[in-house]
Amino acid sequence: MSAGDRRGAAGFAFRSLPQKTFSCLEDRDIRDRLLKWSMQGRITAQAFSFDQEFKPYQKDEFVMAFFNDQNVNSSLKLLSASGQWTTLGSKVTKIEATGVPCTQTSMSFFDRLYSEGVVRETGDIVKCYDDYYDDILISDELRKVLLLEDSDHYDIFSQLDRQEFLFCLFKHLCIGGTLCQFEDVVGPYLETTKALYKDLVSVQKDPETKEIRITSTVFRVSAYDGNGLCYPSSKSHEQTFAYLAVDPCKRHAHMLYHCFGGSLFTN
Repeated sequence: MSAGDRRGAAGFAFRSLPQKTFSCLEDRDIRDRLLKWSMQGRITAQAFSFDQEFKPYQKDEFVMAFFNDQNVNSSLKLLSASGQWTTLGSKVTKIEATGVPCTQTSMSFFDRLYSEGVVRETGDIVKCYDDYYDDILISDELRKVLLLEDSDHYDIFSQLDRQEFLFCLFKHLCIGGTLCQFEDVVGPYLETTKALYKDLVSVQKDPETKEIRITSTVFRVSAYDGNGLCYPSSKSHEQTFAYLAVDPCKRHAHMLYHCFGGSLFTN
């Protein structure tokens, strides 16, 4: 099949880039953390290239073309209901692509956790009485900030802050999978968030101001086939996610995928 035959309505054709590695997911310390957080073996990142100029307003056409491109369809990884890695391999009839703001270029974004008493100067996370939110155990002030709108510190992050890709990654890592063993200190969450963020998004330095700015556009995506929701999973869960980070300069797209569940020892 020629590239022309594979093009979607927006004219995009894609190629898988299996040689592209995401160093954070190869790092031994991070893999150990992901295992502890019940995410190892359930999280992956993949890279693809595309052949046309991309504009953010084209997101729906782009994502639909992405999922139905033969090269993507045959190589995009997901976990089956039995916990086995497989590929998408189905005709996508509908997609959802929600823009995720991606403007933060510094981890100082999280300094307020220290200044507002959620985390001590030592990095220790302040404990609290146990509570639950949708079966997620909350035993410290950090998870309260992330999940409970009526918590004392919830407002230290605005609604716009909470939409930022950097915040989304941090929250996903803090909550983890089914059997997540929570950290007592915030450092591992911050370090892993930073490493993942750096691997997924692209930056440029403004030649005049010398300021770093992010060039990637990020979407949280899902796909449907004739049977309903098929990606990232047939079951919807806040911790089951797929983020597509599109770099219009390099014409690369990075997909970060995670399916909520118990940690798998193989990847």
